[in-house]
Amino acid sequence: MQTTVAISLVLSAFASVLSAETFRFSSYYGNHMVLQKAPAEAVVWGYGQTGAKVVVSLSGSYEVFTTVINGIWRATLEPVKAGGPYNLTASQNITNSSVTLTDVLFGDTWLCSGQSNMAFTLGQVINATEELALASKYTDVRIFQAALEMSEEELIDLARVEVPWSRPTAKLLGGKEFSHFSAVCWLFGRYLYETLKYPIGLVHSSWGGTPVEAWSSTRALHTCGLTDSVPHSELFVQSDPSEDVSDKRKNSVLWNAMIHPLLNMTITGAIWYQGEANANYNRDKYNCSFPIMIDDWRMAFHKGSGGQTALDFPFGFVQLSTYRKNDKKDGFREIRWHQTADYGFAPNKRMKNTFMAVAIDVPDEKSPFGSIHPEDKQDVAYRLVLGARAVAYGEKNVSFQGPFPTHAVLKQDFIGIVFNQGIYAISDNGFFEICCSEDKTCETDDKWLPVPIEKHGFDYVLVSKPKCPAANITAVRYLWTDWPCKFKACPIYSSDGLLPAPPFILAITN
Repeated sequence: MQTTVAISLVLSAFASVLSAETFRFSSYYGNHMVLQKAPAEAVVWGYGQTGAKVVVSLSGSYEVFTTVINGIWRATLEPVKAGGPYNLTASQNITNSSVTLTDVLFGDTWLCSGQSNMAFTLGQVINATEELALASKYTDVRIFQAALEMSEEELIDLARVEVPWSRPTAKLLGGKEFSHFSAVCWLFGRYLYETLKYPIGLVHSSWGGTPVEAWSSTRALHTCGLTDSVPHSELFVQSDPSEDVSDKRKNSVLWNAMIHPLLNMTITGAIWYQGEANANYNRDKYNCSFPIMIDDWRMAFHKGSGGQTALDFPFGFVQLSTYRKNDKKDGFREIRWHQTADYGFAPNKRMKNTFMAVAIDVPDEKSPFGSIHPEDKQDVAYRLVLGARAVAYGEKNVSFQGPFPTHAVLKQDFIGIVFNQGIYAISDNGFFEICCSEDKTCETDDKWLPVPIEKHGFDYVLVSKPKCPAANITAVRYLWTDWPCKFKACPIYSSDGLLPAPPFILAITN
C-alpha cells in the first residue's frame, strides 16, 4: 500500500525533471495500438523538454507541429480511416530525439471497466481452451491493460501498465485469475470485430471488489450527497476469495489512478460490469451514483480529448447476475433496479445512449470461482454487442432488449401484463408477485403475494388474482429475488427466445 501511494504521489507531479528530460510518448501509447478512426481525431501526447518543438508524423503522410509546455507535448492527428498498419513518429528538435511506434491501426477504441466480473479472465470462462485457441486469429483486435493502482490525487498518466498494447495471444488472455485481461472485454471486442470488420482497440481498467464510488470523481459523488467516508469492509460482497480488504474501496482512488490518466485518449465508448460491491454499501444511492458516474466520465473524456470523444459516448453495462439462492436481502434485486436509474430498462430518459445486457438468467451454481462469478461470459458479451450495434452504431434491425411491460391491468379474475414486443413465455409459478396493500404502500416483502402465470399470448401474460380485496391490489413485480431462474429458463423472453425480460416493478391500473 505505501509503495503504491508513493508511486501515485510522484506521478501526480508528472512534469518532473526526469519526465522532462526523457522524450517519449505517455504510458498508454505503444506499438500495436489502435487509435480512434475518422471522423474523430486521435489525440497523442507525451513528455519532452519544456520549450522544445515537436513534430508528429504518420507514416510520412503529414506532420503535426506542437510545443512542449511544462514538460508535456500534445498533438491531435488528422482524421484517419479505419485500417493500417502505420508508423507514428514523434521528434523533438532540441535534443534531436525521435520515437517511432510501429504497427499502429486505426479503428474503434472501447474502454472496459468495473469489478471482478469484468476482471474475470478468458482463461476462467467455460470452454476456455477453445476460446484461447481462437485468440491469435483476431490480429486486428488489440488489447491494453492498466495495472492495479490507487491514488489520493488525480494522475495524468498511469502509474504502471499491466499489458502494453499487444496483438492477442492465449498467454495474454489467459493470465492470472481476476488480474489479467478481461474475458468480457475481449469477447465484446471480438464479436464486435466480426460485425464491423475493422480494427478494435480494447482498454481494460478494472479491479475486483470495488464499489462505484472508487471509480467516481469527487465532484460526481458530491452530486449524490456522498461523503469522503471510508467504507467498512464487512459491508461488501467478497467477490474474489483472494481479494484483500484495502483502500481500493475508498472514494475516487481508482478514478484518480486508473481512469483520469486515460482522459486524453479518444474513445468510441465504454462497457461496465460492476454493482456487487454496492449491494450492501450505499445501495440506495446507486440510482444516483451510477448514472452520475456515466455523465461525469462522458464530460471528462470529452474535455480531455479536446472534444474528440463524444459528449454522449455510448455506455454499455451488465445488469447483475446472481449470487445466493432464496435470498431477498443480499441487495442484488435492488441494485439491478438501481442500475437502470429505477426505470428497469436502458436506454431511458435518465440514461440516454446506454445499453444493458441482462444476466439474471445465466446463474452458475457450480462455478469454481464462486456463484457470484458465472463462467459463461460469452452470453453477456454477445448481449452487450447487440446493444452496441443498436445504440452505438445505429443498426436499425438489431434487437437488443428483452420484453418490457407497458402496463398491467386488473380484470375480474386475473391481472393482464402487456409487453412492448412479442414474447416467448412458459406458464410457471414463483416469478410474479402482486402487492396487496390497504394503504397502497409496497415497501415490505410481506405485502407481496406470489401468483402463477395462467395464460400467455403474443405480447401478454395473464397471472392469477391474489386472494385479497381488489381495492388493495396495487402493483406487480417480476423476478424480484437474487436467483429466480435456472440457466436460461426464466419464463419470459423475446419472441425468438434469445433475450430475457429484465426484472421489473409496475403499478396496476383498474
